[in-house]
Amino acid sequence: MRTDLIRKTALTAAGLAFTGGAIAGPVTTAFAAPTTSKPTTQTQTDRKGHSERELGVRYEAQPNFYYCGPAATRNALSVQGKNINVDDMAKEMGTTEAGTNSINDITPVLNKETGKNDAYRSVEISTPDADTKQTDTLRADIVRTVDDGRAVVANIAGTSTDTDGVSHSYEGGHYISVVGYRDNGNTVTIADSADPNQAAYQISVEHLADWIATRGYATS
Repeated sequence: MRTDLIRKTALTAAGLAFTGGAIAGPVTTAFAAPTTSKPTTQTQTDRKGHSERELGVRYEAQPNFYYCGPAATRNALSVQGKNINVDDMAKEMGTTEAGTNSINDITPVLNKETGKNDAYRSVEISTPDADTKQTDTLRADIVRTVDDGRAVVANIAGTSTDTDGVSHSYEGGHYISVVGYRDNGNTVTIADSADPNQAAYQISVEHLADWIATRGYATS
């Protein structure tokens, strides 16, 4: 499927090295939150019916341009009532100024902090664009994970547009948390550590699948 997702050719080539070291941090500090930013509360948790649910996030912005992996993981774990230091997670993930290599470096940390070796697994979307089957799998994974009281962590790249028509661009790659869904998972809620002014937004699952394409996500 094609959406209005925009990727540069060079980015797609780099992203195909999913398990071999794709750069995941935003390219510039334009998307990084100021180090003085304070945590804010994002969403409230509760099932509103069988077609939607949002988890309570104790949101915290990333302290620098390359900590998106640890910050997304920290925000995801906050829905379980956990508050893990991002510096400690960055060490475990091998995060450097080039970012965090892949979702495979984040999944073990999610399992460790959740307290179950099989709480999370990595799923790769290796193609340049997600097909219908991959999108359906992502939708089902998000609904199941959120219903289990956990957040999904996704490695994304390129530019996509949310349901309000706002573009979010991470040409060098980025990590986000998926903390809710509505309309049976056709629309999902994102917690984005890059900018506290755009800390939460919603996006169609089709857009998200194409945003993840060439990379992967951690899910129950």
